[in-house]
Amino acid sequence: MKLNWTGAAHQLNKQGKAYVIATIVGVTGSTPRNSGTKMVITHDDIFDTIGGGHLEHKTIKHAHQLLITGAACQQIEHFQLGAQLGQCCGGDATVLFECFKASGASIMLFGAGHVGKALMPILAGLPCSITWVDSRAEQFPADANNYHNVTTVVSENPAEEVALMPANSYYIVMTHNHQLDYEISHNILKRADFSYLGLIASDTKWRRFQQRFQHRDIAKSLVERMNCPIGLPQVQGKLPMEVAISVAGEIIQLYQAELATQAIDNPTANKQKDAKSKSTKQGIAWQELKSLMTEEIVN
Repeated sequence: MKLNWTGAAHQLNKQGKAYVIATIVGVTGSTPRNSGTKMVITHDDIFDTIGGGHLEHKTIKHAHQLLITGAACQQIEHFQLGAQLGQCCGGDATVLFECFKASGASIMLFGAGHVGKALMPILAGLPCSITWVDSRAEQFPADANNYHNVTTVVSENPAEEVALMPANSYYIVMTHNHQLDYEISHNILKRADFSYLGLIASDTKWRRFQQRFQHRDIAKSLVERMNCPIGLPQVQGKLPMEVAISVAGEIIQLYQAELATQAIDNPTANKQKDAKSKSTKQGIAWQELKSLMTEEIVN
């Protein structure tokens, strides 16, 4: 049985995954659900419903846009069901969006081959959420989804899965097909918002990829951010477990450096700078909520 919104939020918090809670905070006239109704939306799933139809479709679409930014936030959107959305009930609904960002790194691993299988248990023990993608369902081990922070995805077009990840994600590309590796890497480079992009490749393969990226007008500075050859140079060896340890070490080194940077760049140290900022507003001001709720009562 599928989780309701409360169970989903609890599970997603445990997994460290990003999600949005959408709540109807005000209604006027005839609407599919009452004020207080909630649903949870992730990159690839939904839990509960705020009534279906075009309202829910627009709500899910807006939530996905928030998730892609990778930031925690609150927003209010007002929907006119008849005039805007063409729903026959014709009322108005105000929806509060509460976006909870992923805790730890968001990692997408492409490829469930020998190295992928060796790498996954190591990554699963880290403070991160992992999406493991392959086009071959039979390649995933039977216990793959037993890890609380791992989601397996069987996709006929793995390169399209890149669009579902939040900004500043980590990508590890090691599929069974060179052309597929290129398509995935190309889509990641086009986004230009990755924290890490590691590609498993020989010297010849890497040179060819660089030439192809140049012909596709990918900025050289972006290509130079790729980690190829993948893994820490200090960890030698070609066995699957040796490569897996090298890759995991590189990722740990990177996210620990990012955590250290965040600790230095704290709000207290930047208090004076923030005071000079033109816009310091975060979340929803009580005046905005009061105005919206008053309007609902009057109408």
